[in-house]
Amino acid sequence: MTFLKEVETNIMVIDATFWVAVSFVIFFGALIYLKIPQKITEILDKIISDIKSEIDESEKLRTEAKTLLDNAQNKLDTAPKISNEILEEAKKDSDKLIIELNDKFHKSSEIKKNLAENKISQMKEAAIKEIKDVSIKITVNSVKKIITTSIDKSKLDTVFQKNLEETKEELKKINS
Repeated sequence: MTFLKEVETNIMVIDATFWVAVSFVIFFGALIYLKIPQKITEILDKIISDIKSEIDESEKLRTEAKTLLDNAQNKLDTAPKISNEILEEAKKDSDKLIIELNDKFHKSSEIKKNLAENKISQMKEAAIKEIKDVSIKITVNSVKKIITTSIDKSKLDTVFQKNLEETKEELKKINS
């Protein structure tokens, strides 16, 4: 009996193992029939593709950020140089402007000096002319008085007319 029991137990063990194996094969057969592995593969491929595109995009962003950082760093590095160049240019411009203004001032003062000298010279000439005119009048009046007091009337008129004509001619010569 022991043998039968042993065979019966082995059959049951084989029988239970067999049914587990059969159900396992059916399960995997159903998975393959319903194309579950292909769908899982497609989903995994899509996830892998999405991850790759995100990695590529992040790599592009990282490259752009590095480029922007390098540009900003270059600008920061060249900023003191550029500001020094601007300051130097401003100094040169201000020096040029000061020189130009100084030249303009000197030219203006020279023009004003020349104008003043011309005006003084004209005033001097006018004063000399006026002095000459006044002295001539005084002289003519003095001569007139001397003549009227020392000569008789008829000779006086003749001498007066003669002197008057001579004086007019002399004045014309002086004025021309």
